[in-house]
Amino acid sequence: MAEAYVDRVANELADMALADQAASGDETIVDQIGEILGASSQTLQETYLTAVRVRRAEARARDILGRRKENGYKEAPKPKAAPLQGLPEDTEEEASEIVDAPEPQTKTPAPSGTAPRRVTR
Repeated sequence: MAEAYVDRVANELADMALADQAASGDETIVDQIGEILGASSQTLQETYLTAVRVRRAEARARDILGRRKENGYKEAPKPKAAPLQGLPEDTEEEASEIVDAPEPQTKTPAPSGTAPRRVTR
């Protein structure tokens, strides 16, 4: 029963926060609500954040399907990646460049000729 209550409350709060974000343009409101919830209930916070992600994913999927229908079911343009949470939009491009940067090559030490000693008890 408690799980149903948590799910219901998280879904209602996710709907309200996303509606507030759409109406006000304040992109931080979703994160602010998540922080408030996390201060008292990590379970509710996780369920709320999951509900927000599900709704955002659904909106992206519906957008792609709508554009495909408009194009006569030809290939839709590739969707933009989901925005990084907690970063302003102008720093997302910088962050993607950092993520796409090649990993520095490090040398691993060559294995020695002896294997580690196995301890038995």
